[in-house]
Amino acid sequence: MPLEIRLAKPSDYQRLEQLIIDSFEAINLLRKVEEHFGPFNGKNWREQWQLRLRKVFNTEVILVGELEGEIVACASGTYTPETRLAFLNLLAVDGRFQSQGYGRETLQTMMDYMKEQGAEHMHLDCLADNDAANELYRSEGFQEMGRSIYWYTKIP
Repeated sequence: MPLEIRLAKPSDYQRLEQLIIDSFEAINLLRKVEEHFGPFNGKNWREQWQLRLRKVFNTEVILVGELEGEIVACASGTYTPETRLAFLNLLAVDGRFQSQGYGRETLQTMMDYMKEQGAEHMHLDCLADNDAANELYRSEGFQEMGRSIYWYTKIP
């Protein structure tokens, strides 16, 4: 069954926060960092993601995918008209609905949306060990341009 995809509304944000944080739990960089250093300033990785999502909700385009009125997928991103470049920040699918093509459908709809805004290219970041997402992006024509190393230390 295809998703009904639409722009997010503020009344969706609580559900989106839950969906995104739950979807990223297994592949979350901040969770890995917390295992080594503990919470930053008393904020665990989930609280840090809540802070991040406040900014996302205020500054990014967010699409939600629904099945029978229930939000099961979302994507967020930005577009820079001066470069005609879009950025996909988040792509998340409720765990109960993963591996059913909903991530691909949401990604394709976000790409279409950004193209309608004038984007000619899209980029994103993905952790190297997120095999499922990296395979999706490869299959949709994204090309790896480089790798990053995330370094953390406690300042003495």
